[in-house]
Amino acid sequence: MKLIGMLDSPYVRRVAISAKCLGVALEHESVSVFRHFEQFQRINPVVKAPTLVLNDGNVLMDSTLIIDYLEALAAPGKSLMPVDSGQRLRALRVIGLALAACEKSVQIYYERNLRPTEIQHAPWVERVEGQLAAAYDMLEQELVKQPLITDGTLDQAGITVAVAWSFTNLVVPDQVQGKSFPSISAFTAYAEGLEAFASTPMV
Repeated sequence: MKLIGMLDSPYVRRVAISAKCLGVALEHESVSVFRHFEQFQRINPVVKAPTLVLNDGNVLMDSTLIIDYLEALAAPGKSLMPVDSGQRLRALRVIGLALAACEKSVQIYYERNLRPTEIQHAPWVERVEGQLAAAYDMLEQELVKQPLITDGTLDQAGITVAVAWSFTNLVVPDQVQGKSFPSISAFTAYAEGLEAFASTPMV
């Protein structure tokens, strides 16, 4: 199976790290939706990263859906999600907040870098910046209430939080300060030091 997309995308990186933690082998092909649009279009006409090309030629997209499929391929009993319904609900909440932070970071980055300055809409930017701040504020509260595991293993909540925080700090660092989000920042530093992250760098 081939994972198509650049690792500077939090969604592509999330899939790549999840596959390693699940023990599912993926071949990674770095194809940019911008610089290699026509090449990507030949693989997936929708040109959406990440794209997973299965061995039979079928194509999946969207990081959450791809990870769901990888979970089904993993060895019995091997999962990045809790079995307990209460802990699963909590993990889904954390993942949702982290993915919202990714989405808002992408929107701010695109507004700044793809839209000409003279037609950028300040009220829209302020709204998205507020949503990004709210996502990380709520995520910090969640991690204060119940810290993520730091026993040398990774679960999906931890992967998604660390990927999101590293991405935001890469593309819109002015929007976040580690001192304002100490739990998120500390966990991300821990996760980035683990092999699954270190062997899957953003840049």
